[in-house]
Parts: sequence; C-alpha cells; structure tokens
Amino acid sequence: MRTLIWSKIFIRAFKRREKKHPEIRIDIEQTLKRLVRNPFDPKLETHKLKGKLSGSWACSAGYDLRIIFDFVKNEKQKEDDIFLLEIGIHDEVY
Repeated sequence: MRTLIWSKIFIRAFKRREKKHPEIRIDIEQTLKRLVRNPFDPKLETHKLKGKLSGSWACSAGYDLRIIFDFVKNEKQKEDDIFLLEIGIHDEVY
C-alpha cells in the first residue's frame, strides 16, 4: 500500500486552508484516501505538470482545490509512495 508523505509546506497550507474553510476537510480526506488507493482514479483528474512544476503531478480535491505531489520510490514495496508538496486553489499552486 502506498504511503502519503506530508511536506512541511503541505502541512502549513492544509492547516491554513482548513482554518479558513473547515467544511472542505472531508473533501480533502476523501481525496487523499482515493489518492493512496489509485492515484489515477478518474475522479481525481490526475495530470502531469509542465513548466516550473515539471515532473510533479496534480489532482483535484474539489471544484478549484488542487493537490500537487510527486511519486517517490519505495524500495520495500512495488508501488511508489506519494510526497505531498502543496495544496491550494488553482491560481495559488500553479
């Protein structure tokens, strides 16, 4: 099973977002659970990024909320872990 690795930036952004909009916590939790099970679930709209974020991936966690992440090798498992980089609205994270 994949593991989520939370970066300090992601944690701060998550707490800030949750403080402003506590109602989206459930959406974010559901998105993270889906991301662990299948990062390419069609509901996540996962896509590879270009430009300054080239090599990273993004998925949707609601209407305008995005999670930016990288896949990182886990030598003990077949599946890569997921390193959470950033969370925010589209214009904040891209």
